[in-house]
Amino acid sequence: MIIDTHCHLDKRDYDNLESVIMNMSNDIMIASGADPKDNKNVIDLVNNYQNIYGTIGIHPEFANTYTEDDLKFIEDNLSNPKIVGIGEIGLDYHWVSDNKEEQKQLFIRQIRLAKKYNKTIVIHSRDAASDTLDILKQEYDGKLKINMHCYSYSIETAKELLKMNVKFGIGGVITFKNSKKIKEVVDYLSLSDIVLETDSPYLTPEPYRGKKNNPKNVYIVAEKIAELKDKNIEIVINTTTKTALSQFDLSL
Repeated sequence: MIIDTHCHLDKRDYDNLESVIMNMSNDIMIASGADPKDNKNVIDLVNNYQNIYGTIGIHPEFANTYTEDDLKFIEDNLSNPKIVGIGEIGLDYHWVSDNKEEQKQLFIRQIRLAKKYNKTIVIHSRDAASDTLDILKQEYDGKLKINMHCYSYSIETAKELLKMNVKFGIGGVITFKNSKKIKEVVDYLSLSDIVLETDSPYLTPEPYRGKKNNPKNVYIVAEKIAELKDKNIEIVINTTTKTALSQFDLSL
């Protein structure tokens, strides 16, 4: 069994969503919410498909537009046993950086919600390494489970995150020819610190780059990690699956 710990499964992205899901057979997908509409879609998915679990959250892109009702929806649905985390949440200064304080406050509120209900957080962080680290150090209580989605920072930042037992989501970017930094990070990390993801329908791995991604491509990610770490692919799949089961408290 393999687990895609981060994908987006929406009919807005796929004309053949049912086929995309069925292609994963008995393998596991964790569908990620990023906005109020996404979150409702994730709830529908986890309630209708045995092999789909979910995380719900508000992406920093919506720091200026979310409502209290949006946060209440998240809190009200954390009792669903198939909702295994709050995410994707975090900071993104790449496209918008004039609302940093609003992003930070939204991030902190969702972290505290996760701590209240003992849920894993799934973090999106882009061009915001320092502030992300500062907030995590401030909020980390020794129990909070933290997953860094699509990790893109340095080994030095990874070392700081490892002090908080953070796990690192590695996806299709690892297959790109110009992805030297993340390959160095993967080489540095222990295999048990890594979980597999696709971020479908985005970040399609080679040799399919340019086409729409899908969760089945998580096998390609596993193959590349096996190559980089000189491990048998079964060891990579088994180890990352074990980590994901623990990280998201998955009861299959």
